[in-house]
Amino acid sequence: MYIDSHFHIWSLARGDYGWLTPDLTALYRDFGVADWQAQWGPLGVSGGILVQAAPTEAETAFLLEQAAAHADVVLGVVGWVDFEHADAPSRIRSLATDKRLVGLRPMLQDLPDPAWIARESVQPALQAMADAALTFDALVHPVHLPYIDALAERYPTLTIVIDHAAKPSIATGKDRDAWLRALTALARRPSVYCKLSGLWTEAAPGASVSSVEPWAEAALDLFGVERMLWGSDWPVLRCAGGAADWFDCAMRMVAARGQDAVASVFDGNARRAYRLTPRA
Repeated sequence: MYIDSHFHIWSLARGDYGWLTPDLTALYRDFGVADWQAQWGPLGVSGGILVQAAPTEAETAFLLEQAAAHADVVLGVVGWVDFEHADAPSRIRSLATDKRLVGLRPMLQDLPDPAWIARESVQPALQAMADAALTFDALVHPVHLPYIDALAERYPTLTIVIDHAAKPSIATGKDRDAWLRALTALARRPSVYCKLSGLWTEAAPGASVSSVEPWAEAALDLFGVERMLWGSDWPVLRCAGGAADWFDCAMRMVAARGQDAVASVFDGNARRAYRLTPRA
């Protein structure tokens, strides 16, 4: 059985998903844990990491409630806090007492300043994360990667996971070399992992899943099967294509890398990156 290291749920009535608008017809409805299970359970996915989709602490509370209600399949939650709030360290310490919380994710891709994570006002929160053994999920574009590299150097005990391989411009191929150089630098950091997720939605509209393979293979080459985590990025994946197509594509690429690769990328690496307790 496999672990999905990156999936979302949301309830439109909660009203804090500013990016989720009616024009996103594939996404503009409620999605719950049961919907995710219906898609991925038949493919052998038996557990997953539930990741925030709104920059509010109210959503973190919502996700933790959902994790408690679906403890058999939700293995952990990556939430959100206001990193610049004066009380951020104490809030992080308080949240970390709930063992369902395994990480935090500021939505860096949506912030106007690509160097935001380097601000001194953010550092107490990052230190609190490192002290609490919470994983930092980096929702970034390639422009952010040098700042994430500096973050990894400053906090060597902070586990960092690069979401969606930093969302390279697959549709245009623009700046591929710069993306590779920056990702190469991060791959040298033993505390940094990368998610094999969210790539198909960076391809051109209507592109086949095979269009992501050269980019996914490049990321796999850099991080190896020891520090790559597979994720569905469901339901955002719906904007690109179907669950089985992405699962089969990823499985084929990973399985080609050796007997133990699937167990690592589709299970063991998520357990290490998020410090999940072994299943009974």
